[in-house]
Amino acid sequence: QVQVVESGGGLVQAGGSLRLSCVVSGRDFEWKAMGWYRQPPGKGRELVASLTRDGITNYADSVKGRFTISTVSRDNAQNTMYLQMTSLRPEDTAHYYCYAGQFRTYWGQGTQVTVSA
Repeated sequence: QVQVVESGGGLVQAGGSLRLSCVVSGRDFEWKAMGWYRQPPGKGRELVASLTRDGITNYADSVKGRFTISTVSRDNAQNTMYLQMTSLRPEDTAHYYCYAGQFRTYWGQGTQVTVSA
C-alpha cells in the first residue's frame, strides 16, 4: 500500500521561504510522476509543480523562478520530494497537496501554507 505524507507548511511573512516535504512510501513503488497541487481558500485545486521520473519538471507560471521541485530516492520503498518555496506572496496561501503517480495517483492529506502581507 502506498502512503503519501506531507509536512513543512506553516505561517510565513511575505518574502519569506518554506520547504515542503512529501514522503511517499510503498513496497516496490516505482513512481512515474510526482508533484504538488494547491487549493487557495474558496478556489479550485491548481497544479504548482510536477516532476517525471525522467527529470522533466513543469511549473505553474505564477511560481516559476520562485519554487523548485526536487526528489531524493532512498530506494523503491521510500521516496521524498521537496518543494522549496522562496519569495512567498500572500497569493501563495493555500493548502498544498502532494501526489505520486504510477498506474494510479496517490494523494496526501495536504499541508497548509499561509503567507501574511
